[in-house]
Amino acid sequence: MRVTHLGHACLLVESADRRILIDPGNFSSGFEELTGLDAIVVTHNHPDHFDPERAPRLIRANPGTPVHTDPLTADKLRAEGVSAVPTRQGEAFAVGDVTVTPVGELHAFNHDAMPRIPNVGVVLRADGERTLFHPGDAYDAEPGPVDVLAHPLNAPWAASRDSIAFVARIAPKVFIPIHDALLSQAGRQMYSGHVLQFSGVAGLDFTDLRDDESATF
Repeated sequence: MRVTHLGHACLLVESADRRILIDPGNFSSGFEELTGLDAIVVTHNHPDHFDPERAPRLIRANPGTPVHTDPLTADKLRAEGVSAVPTRQGEAFAVGDVTVTPVGELHAFNHDAMPRIPNVGVVLRADGERTLFHPGDAYDAEPGPVDVLAHPLNAPWAASRDSIAFVARIAPKVFIPIHDALLSQAGRQMYSGHVLQFSGVAGLDFTDLRDDESATF
């Protein structure tokens, strides 16, 4: 399994000969230039995770590639002729030989602006490959045994005592902090502190992936 961090917690996962893009965000980092994708997976409909208004170039570059996203965004994309699939907790789907399982809680995002929607993490499993868990914002998720936890360090919560306990409980053999490299000085200092905290946790094999860096597991 090869994992590339494209920026802002966006991952390109290549596993079992499939290319799966997770949380492509607002396409501010050229993600729309990616081709040959087998699936696009969105953990919820916050614009930081997926902005359908800025997605046409990515979608045109990958004709027929399904976009797995929340029901509201899926309906909107389908009305525009896009192959979109509603993502719901516990409803696994296959991308070739890779099984993708959404896990997490229901979360009311933007309060009254929209109804309760899936706020999910995703687990990617394939025979003979490492198992990847990307929690999105579903930090209470129960993904089952995983090998790799792609944990987005995108908020002060990420280095909290509860977060470290969550990571230790999931107990991946490889822990990947996902964070932006292009931050303010204050932001870089904050993330450096997070990295130091996690790198000292016993039992975690720690890998730090910056923007555009890849690792193979």
